[in-house]
Amino acid sequence: MIYIIELLQALALGFTVGVSAALIPGPMMFATIGISMKNGWRTGPSVFIGHALVESAIFLLILAGAVSFLGESIMSGISIIGGLVMVLFGMMLIGSAKRVSKMDITLSSGKKQLSSGPVSTGVITSALNPSLVIWWLTAGSAIILQEYLLGISAVIVFILGHWIADLGFLVAVSSSFSKGKELFSPRTHEKILYFCGAFMAVFGLWFLANYNNISAFV
Repeated sequence: MIYIIELLQALALGFTVGVSAALIPGPMMFATIGISMKNGWRTGPSVFIGHALVESAIFLLILAGAVSFLGESIMSGISIIGGLVMVLFGMMLIGSAKRVSKMDITLSSGKKQLSSGPVSTGVITSALNPSLVIWWLTAGSAIILQEYLLGISAVIVFILGHWIADLGFLVAVSSSFSKGKELFSPRTHEKILYFCGAFMAVFGLWFLANYNNISAFV
């Protein structure tokens, strides 16, 4: 009975951590908004798959004890590469804003377009986001290792709670913006994409400006 309560606490903790992180605007959220206005509500689950793949790798590294072997130079490298990719991604989103805003969303939500783009977006905006990677390898690793003291089941339940929050948030975002053509005028649609692209680029520039300051990402 006590162990069940501990598992429920791990689930609640994972969900709380997930919600707290999701509510802070980041590259993945803005990318999800931009793509869902073209590809529909399925963007959310697809982006989540890519995000979960990256976090799974990070969790395995933490449990394998790899955190102690990662130095500041590697963290700085992640910041530089991540910053450049975010800027490029943002510029691409801005560049496609006018064209995408004039597309028929009912024709642009086919399986072919959904098969790889959103998933790869989830991977890119997670793996190359220094804030996410460094948080998990520092504060996040402490939580996971603490749960590991209770057993691997506690870790799994914690991760499950975290992913429930992530998936729920991404589905809510993509569902909210998937009907962009019906809810917004083409001009408003275009402005939203410009906004999301600009924020993506700003995130990238911030990562580049702080590449040698790990504490800024934690």
